[in-house]
Amino acid sequence: MSDAAAAPRGSPLEVLRVFLRLGLTSFGGPVAHLGYFRAELVERRRWLDESAFVELVGLCQFLPGPASSQVGFALGLLRAGWLGGLAAFCGFTLPSALLMLAAARGVSMWNERAGAGVLHGLKLVAVAVVAQAVWSLARALCPDRARAAIAAVSAALVLGRASALLPIALGASAGLLFCREVEPREARPLQFGVGRRAALACGALFAALLVVPALLELARHAPPALALFNAFYRSGALVFGGGHVVLPLLRSAVVERGWAGDPIFLAGYGAAQAMPGPLFTFAAYLGSVASPLPGLAGGLLALLAIFLPGLLLVAGALPFWSRLRTRPQAQSAMRGINAAVVGLLGAALYDPLWTSTIHGRLDFAAALSLFVALTAGRAPPLVVVLLGAGCGAALQSFGG
Repeated sequence: MSDAAAAPRGSPLEVLRVFLRLGLTSFGGPVAHLGYFRAELVERRRWLDESAFVELVGLCQFLPGPASSQVGFALGLLRAGWLGGLAAFCGFTLPSALLMLAAARGVSMWNERAGAGVLHGLKLVAVAVVAQAVWSLARALCPDRARAAIAAVSAALVLGRASALLPIALGASAGLLFCREVEPREARPLQFGVGRRAALACGALFAALLVVPALLELARHAPPALALFNAFYRSGALVFGGGHVVLPLLRSAVVERGWAGDPIFLAGYGAAQAMPGPLFTFAAYLGSVASPLPGLAGGLLALLAIFLPGLLLVAGALPFWSRLRTRPQAQSAMRGINAAVVGLLGAALYDPLWTSTIHGRLDFAAALSLFVALTAGRAPPLVVVLLGAGCGAALQSFGG
């Protein structure tokens, strides 16, 4: 990629306009988002060429955080500098964030007004969506015995109540030992308009925000905003694979702290499947209904906290990525981490999703039907969410 291509060539307003449209129309999860980005920005607008886009996607998939949002931020950075990166993030994120804030209000009302059927239906959607994610990720990321074993051990550790950090760390170590037979990928250099000083500053800020709030929270009488920021920032900083993989980390951060119960948590997760844009905007819902700082302020703070680490990491990695990604050791460790992530998600599929949602044959039949609609039927997520809500209401009426 040439220096000319890396220099800002557009305006922040142009970037905002393009990504706002993408944020309103990009349904289907991170993989689908990358397809939308490629069609709009590589094929139609020619902001960058195919090889540069693939390189950028490779970087964002290597780093923890929401991959599609990180790619969007980097594309905005490439097109119009730092303001362009901010414009891309805001345009892509705000539509679904606002919808999730509205869903938080709606779910709270349904819970108060005995809309248990709709809530149960959204939980059935969550079972189907996560089952689809486990199936597709396992096929892509665990193609051999070594990585399948890493995934199995990871799931067992999480089901045994180990912290999510342990499987990720062990996955990296196992990848270095057992996943080195794969040929290293060839990589072309990436050149962006981010200086090394700015990149190092972003990396230092990422580390400081990961450590300092956690230490401050240990002190007595820590303000609720600090606890909220720390919980969501750590979740965003430790998610490898993005998308649905955030589910177990957010549940650990929210439900296990007593900020919300599984029904409200899983209902919001099901509602998030109907939204365009990044799945990480689920944090806006949780911050609004399930945090020590409820309401709009909590939703916005949670939203900022979960996205911030991924954006800082992208900006911090850009000048150094070309060297790192060519090293076989880094690639081997990442293969092990990806396999461990599959195990994390598989454990979350069982507990809490399956154990709190599937209570009998009818629940199983409904969840299986939604899964088939997503996979074999390729139904749009919005249609599946509406079907799930209808199934839940019908099952509630049938049972009641």
